[in-house]
Amino acid sequence: MPTYDYRCDANDRVIEVSHRMSETLSTWGELCARAGLEPGDTAPEAPVHRLATGGNLVASTNLGSGTAPACCPSGSCCSNGMCGL
Repeated sequence: MPTYDYRCDANDRVIEVSHRMSETLSTWGELCARAGLEPGDTAPEAPVHRLATGGNLVASTNLGSGTAPACCPSGSCCSNGMCGL
């Protein structure tokens, strides 16, 4: 199954989960349940947004990638979304 990155605006976390292409998660609670994480202080109904990534296959040990990457110091993000600073 492909993996997808979701970002929560309420806590600025990016979480990687695996699900069918036809599925979409819309809340922090749904995302945490899928990733096997506790929601913590973030409201379960907080909206999440799927990021425009290619979708990759990863091991379940890689779920929950942390916080969103920062943009380039120039003020604009690199074409692939990651900087080689």
